Amino acid sequence: MKKENVKFFKKGLKDGIPICMGYFAVAFALGIAAKKVGMNEIQAGLMSLGMVASAGEFAAITLINARASIPEMIITTVIVNLRYFLMGCALSQKLGEKAKLFHRLGVSYCITDEIFGISTMVDGNLNPFYSYGAAMCAIPGWTIGTVLGVWVGNILPGWFVNSLVVAVYGMFLAIVIPVSKKDSFIGKVVIISMLLSALFMVIPVLKEISSGFKVIILTIIVAGTAAYIKPLENFEKENVNA
Repeated sequence: MKKENVKFFKKGLKDGIPICMGYFAVAFALGIAAKKVGMNEIQAGLMSLGMVASAGEFAAITLINARASIPEMIITTVIVNLRYFLMGCALSQKLGEKAKLFHRLGVSYCITDEIFGISTMVDGNLNPFYSYGAAMCAIPGWTIGTVLGVWVGNILPGWFVNSLVVAVYGMFLAIVIPVSKKDSFIGKVVIISMLLSALFMVIPVLKEISSGFKVIILTIIVAGTAAYIKPLENFEKENVNA
């Protein structure tokens, strides 16, 4: 492996540590939910390893509990996870024209909300080994957390399990705060995103939209507007001159 790739892989591992910790906590609750619908450790672990999507997996568990058909499960999980299609398109551009197909496919598997967030903040083109490193740290935390949730989750008190979910919010803050402090424009975009997301939770018609589609709509609105106001070329020039 080239020295540059090793360097980015190690950096990805380091940046993936807080993500791993947050994933472990949330996945623990996921494992408990999986056990309640009759899934064993192997089934739940393979689900987390293959999908790596909290909303998609919770939706799948709900459908399993409702005895939904396989086509219903597939369609629902695809819709819930549609936002990853947008994230994949964005990272595909950031990988650069020289990135090989197998690296594009590899990075697409590594995409989660949090890994996407840290990957987009890499200066210049994204080295795929950075995403591999982050995923190598984060995904085992998600999978192991799910398996342990199936094993011992019901032994723990409910208040303790529910409190674990708070860790994911701390993880998001660890991702967005340093970048927002570095560039005020990104900070403003984050604040606007939060405000719009809050409005989508209270406005009568908008609050009926599924969480997956809310993310897609907000991503298109906020990211599209931000890209129009400050195109990537101008944004990179400002950061180089800063």
